[in-house]
Amino acid sequence: MRKIFIISVFTLAVFTFQSCSKFLDIKPVSYGIAVENSSSDSVLYKSAEQVEAALGGAYGDFKNEYFQFDYFVNGDAQADDAYAGADNPANFQIDDFKLDATNSNVSRDWGYLYSAIGKTNSIINNVNSCPDPALAPERKTEIIAEASFIRAFMYFQLVQLWGDVPLQLKEVKTISASNLAEIYPLLYPPRAAKSAIYKQIIADLETALAGVPVSAINKGYVTRGAVNSMLGYVYATQEPHDWIKVSQYCDAVIAGGYSLMPNYNDLWNNQNKNCAESIFEINYTGGATDGNWGTKMFRGLDWKKFNIPSNDIVKAFDDEKDTVRKNASIIFLDVTGKWSDQNWPQKNYPFVNKYRNFNEGSDQDYIFIRLADILLLKAEALNEQNDLVGAAALVNQVRHRALLQDTPASSQEAMRLAIEKERRLELAYEAHRWFDLKRTGRAIEVMNNAIGPDGQKIGYKLTVNKSVWPIPQAELDKNKQLVQNPGY
Repeated sequence: MRKIFIISVFTLAVFTFQSCSKFLDIKPVSYGIAVENSSSDSVLYKSAEQVEAALGGAYGDFKNEYFQFDYFVNGDAQADDAYAGADNPANFQIDDFKLDATNSNVSRDWGYLYSAIGKTNSIINNVNSCPDPALAPERKTEIIAEASFIRAFMYFQLVQLWGDVPLQLKEVKTISASNLAEIYPLLYPPRAAKSAIYKQIIADLETALAGVPVSAINKGYVTRGAVNSMLGYVYATQEPHDWIKVSQYCDAVIAGGYSLMPNYNDLWNNQNKNCAESIFEINYTGGATDGNWGTKMFRGLDWKKFNIPSNDIVKAFDDEKDTVRKNASIIFLDVTGKWSDQNWPQKNYPFVNKYRNFNEGSDQDYIFIRLADILLLKAEALNEQNDLVGAAALVNQVRHRALLQDTPASSQEAMRLAIEKERRLELAYEAHRWFDLKRTGRAIEVMNNAIGPDGQKIGYKLTVNKSVWPIPQAELDKNKQLVQNPGY
């Protein structure tokens, strides 16, 4: 999209004192704001087809570069489950906690997330004005609910990565001399406190819960199970944690008709799309128009891949004698003569194994939320409420599928560590690990003690400041209301 320098637009508006009646193709994707055609007609969507297309565009952002690739780098390579791999300096900075404000991943992820938020803002704020009788009131409510979930999902990513971030809930439709004072804060917003971001996330999820369908065959569409899951995550993440709420929403998911797949490996063979365990899943049909190119980033022998499994997690699997989940999660191949790596020998080189269709035009789905995750989150909530027996029952349910014995944890603190370990082994390479460590306050201790190929500490130097990302320098340059995170 063409980008027109905002100050030029302001200057033009001030000197002409005329309404900008032509379409201004200004999209400050940094904050999800669209400056659109206004003429005398304020109705953005004139037909049901336009509304459904807009919603489809919002869903489509779950297939952009952020969710096909960066999502997993941020959740796994930033943690102790994977090394950055490949040869990208931006990813090395993430892996080593040496980020700076010019890092290309940091900039693009900010842009992707706010661009998606901009799409949902347009939907939420304009659907009810659509005059097409073919768009029934019930469907309008459902569309707003689905868009609200997507907006909440994006803000949850932002607040976990950056902490305080701009909170944008409106789109700019016109720029004119008469509305400069109104739109300036929208174009150049300050950062909102984390508490305000979480409050809005919860409000959006409550809107979603009241309007989305109970279930769907295609689990790429938002359902109550997905919303209840997200509410559980949020209440387990925001400070202070609300374990009663976490239990409440996890219970709603567990009662929603989901069930564990009997065989753990069957979750990853791509033959069981939208299975009984899956709650929210990004569906791909494959081919040139709907292929999942992200899988090629993690597996293959044509070039050195990203997110290489770490020695630390391999040791964790081996110490637990967890061959079921290890073999489903990691595959070792011979890469002799192809490339070298300081962390692994060429003859026994690991790759992520959960995304196995890595061909051109892959139809490999990504499961973002599933029942085992929610069972372990509920176990965590019970343990924090001093229900050790209830927590153990849920942990053991997950362990038994992996052909493991009951957890030996017999105290609240031991159970905390047992649940942390189960989440790590059960959810490896599903982008959970880094955010689990952060929300439990364990990131610094765990990362600074992570081991390398020789069994010695890698030497990470994670600090509180480095546990959040820097605000992209490009955003600071164009928005003087923004303040950089400490330490950058």
